[in-house]
Order: sequence, then structure tokens, then C-alpha cells
Amino acid sequence: MSRIAIFVYGVLCYALCLVAFVYGIGFIGGFLTPTMLDGPAQRPLGVALTVNVALLVAFALQHSIMARPAFKRWWTGIIPEAAERSTYVLASSIAVGGLFAFWEPVGGVVWQTEGALRTTVTGVKQVWRRLTGKEYQPPQFYTPSLYKLVRHPLYIGWLTIFWAAPTMTVSHLVFALVTTAYILFAIRLEERDLVDVFGADYVAYRARTPMLVPRLPASGGTDAAANSRART
Repeated sequence: MSRIAIFVYGVLCYALCLVAFVYGIGFIGGFLTPTMLDGPAQRPLGVALTVNVALLVAFALQHSIMARPAFKRWWTGIIPEAAERSTYVLASSIAVGGLFAFWEPVGGVVWQTEGALRTTVTGVKQVWRRLTGKEYQPPQFYTPSLYKLVRHPLYIGWLTIFWAAPTMTVSHLVFALVTTAYILFAIRLEERDLVDVFGADYVAYRARTPMLVPRLPASGGTDAAANSRART
């Protein structure tokens, strides 16, 4: 593939990813999309649950297997290295598109609130550097902004989206439970790879930074200051 072909391929893959992301907002929120997460049951409960879990597992397997270094080494023997991330994004978009298309609502409400309570460019870099004739550079380890507080702020965002439902239907609960289990499993795989890539730097970062829940500010400094004033 020429540099231009790889660049166009990458842009198209990310455009499809953007379409899937926008569709996902309507799918989870329940508006403007032909298929939705919640709705009246169309098939028996056992069948619907089997279909939905299978769709989620298929997405999880694609997302995890294609992200592993061993798979990448094999895969880049078939496709250009500069197109590897774009192909991963394409496969992810197809997998999540299948989930959107074949999801089976199961009906039922687990909880419902009233009143006031109710009221992922790194891949583009590969194809861009290829287009401009530059060699691909591996990622560098740094911890900007929210990464100083927790190791996985993006996952916190997704978990919030999945669980912050004013009306929690059975379909939504199944979706939230399976995706949460996958996220916790994916974190283990991802951090194993990060340790392999960044070594002691990431081990030290993991030791001092919480995974998902930020630590509360220590009150020792305030207490010490109060004790000091009491002594004077």
C-alpha cells in the first residue's frame, strides 16, 4: 500500500469509528437510533440474554486479542505496520456495530429515579507519520492531567456512562455488568503490557497511583498544623 492509500484508509477507519461512537450515544441514551439498548422484549428472556452476552463477549475478545503485542507482531507481517492501529479501530467498529444491530432488549426495570436526579488520536499518528515519510515512534511514558490521580481515567468515564442511568432496565443492567467485568479484566491485560513496555517506570507509577478511585486528600497536614498551634 502506498503512503497515500494507507493515510486514506486510516482516515476512513476513524471516520467509521466516529459514526459508531455517535450511534452509541443514541443507542445507550435511547433516542434517534433504529436500535436501542432498552425497550420491550421481543424474544424469550433466555434467548435474549444469550444473544446479548455473546455479542458483548465477541466485542471483548476482538478488543483484547487484537491489542496484545503478540497478535500485533503476527498481524503486521500481513498488513503494513502503519495500518495496524487503523485496522484495529476498523475491527472494533465492526464488532460494536454488530452489537448495536443485533442487541435484544429484554424489558423490565431494576430501578428508576425521580425528581432532581432525573433532571479513544494515537492511531491516526501511525498513518500520518507514514504519509509524511517519518518513521513510527513507539509511545512514550508520561502521566498528564487526570492520569496523576488515577491510572485509568477513560475507564472511569465509560463506567459512569454505563451505570449513571436514571432508569436501570434489565437490558441496561446486563450491559453494564458485562462491560464492567470486561473493563476490569482488560485493565489487567493492559497493565501487563504496559509493564513489559515501560518496565520500572510503570511499576512505580502503579504503586503510587490508584487504578480507578482517587485517594482522598490526607488530613495529616491539617492535624499537624493544629497540634503545632496548640503547642504554641
